[in-house]
Amino acid sequence: MPIPPDSPRLMDSGTSAVVQPLRGVTVLLVEDSRHTCDALRLIFQRSGARLRRAETLATARAHLGRYRPDLVIVDLGLPDGRGEIFIAEAAENGLAVLALSGDPDGRGSALEAGAVAFLDKPIMSVAAFLRLVRQLVAGFGAPQAEEEILPPAADPAALRDDLVRAAALLAEDGGDLAYATGFVRSLARAAGDIMLEEAALQAASAAGQKALADLLTLRLGAMQRLGQGIPPAHAGPSGGRGIN
Repeated sequence: MPIPPDSPRLMDSGTSAVVQPLRGVTVLLVEDSRHTCDALRLIFQRSGARLRRAETLATARAHLGRYRPDLVIVDLGLPDGRGEIFIAEAAENGLAVLALSGDPDGRGSALEAGAVAFLDKPIMSVAAFLRLVRQLVAGFGAPQAEEEILPPAADPAALRDDLVRAAALLAEDGGDLAYATGFVRSLARAAGDIMLEEAALQAASAAGQKALADLLTLRLGAMQRLGQGIPPAHAGPSGGRGIN
């Protein structure tokens, strides 16, 4: 379901003025992770952009039938197909496309499909991300120098929902294992959970799938007990501060 227009307010640290570097810009985000969407929503909300979300290729196509966004951000792993398919369609319509993926190996295919830039997950710098977005929006002007801003903390409930979804995808009979494990791997990278990412990489066998399912159950149980995100003991160097 599309996210309704936001009324963003990003305060500059040196003045009391409201700074909205992306005011008037409409972004279509094609992304199936609620954790990712929540974090990007906060960034765009504070920077003045209007964000619309689509979880699938079908919904993304429906969005383009109703309006023309200034920028399309596309994840490569989607429930009903590869993001490269939609990247090619959007590029053919003259839209600027930023590809986003937790798998750095997707860079080549994304750029070949027509993306003008590729960004690895997790996003570690909001300032750099906003500079890139401004560069990709046609006629928006040259980037401005900015103070570094850490990514906002996403809602823990969004991370929990993605973990629940991952567990359901793995348990689905006849489901798309490649999509399920890719979803988990991307989510694990954002959360800084090295153990979960490694389990997703080893899930090609039945034993590996069971190990991954068991680990997801442990993570969800820990979140229920702690009332927050992935336990710190399992966090990687990023500490879970990046954006999936």
